[in-house]
Amino acid sequence: MNSTPPDPTSEPAHRRFWLILALVLMLIGWWVYATQRQAPEVPGAAATAPLPAGSEVAVFAGGCFWCTEADFDKVPGVLATTSGYTGGKTANPSYAEVSSHTTGHAEALQVIFDPSQVSYRQLVDYFWRTIDPTVKDRQFCDIGSPYRTAIFATSPEQLQVALASRAALETTKPFPEPLVTQLLMADDFYPAEAEHQNYHQNNPVRYDFYRKGCGRDARLAQLWGDQAKARP
Repeated sequence: MNSTPPDPTSEPAHRRFWLILALVLMLIGWWVYATQRQAPEVPGAAATAPLPAGSEVAVFAGGCFWCTEADFDKVPGVLATTSGYTGGKTANPSYAEVSSHTTGHAEALQVIFDPSQVSYRQLVDYFWRTIDPTVKDRQFCDIGSPYRTAIFATSPEQLQVALASRAALETTKPFPEPLVTQLLMADDFYPAEAEHQNYHQNNPVRYDFYRKGCGRDARLAQLWGDQAKARP
């Protein structure tokens, strides 16, 4: 029989190590969030891509445009995406101006798509599952009117499609809260600074820290279940 008593400090020390490691990783993630989302950006708007023959344009505001762009870049039939600002009162706003909540703009995404591959209705139905449509002037950890959700229709026909999609969703949504996402006719769209374009591709580590730290996918799974992973 082994009479040697167990070391009472070994297990707590092991736990302390993993707790400290988890805390360090969390602090790194939030440092990335703070420096990348709140620091003023250097002006330098990206050019909006020209329309290919037969293509159409859609505009969606889904909170952080890094995330909205990453979501729509996964959709077959989407030809190009541009992060930018719309729905405000200031011409050619900068990221710093929009983030100050004084211009009235929302972070938004312009989507150029091939309607022979994916319809506008499919894009709208997909958009709902990439956002939390139950909160006003907020998406996940981003708070304020620049992060409101909205569908900006580029034609009366698009507006009717969006209205029909919302009406259908009202009867099938898997949560009890009402939908507060705005449906509007499109306003002027201003491309964001170059460093915001394709951010998920150009800065994958920082983007991943931001998206996970913001709790976006966790909330989408809570709201939509398996529908959150569905593609058109």
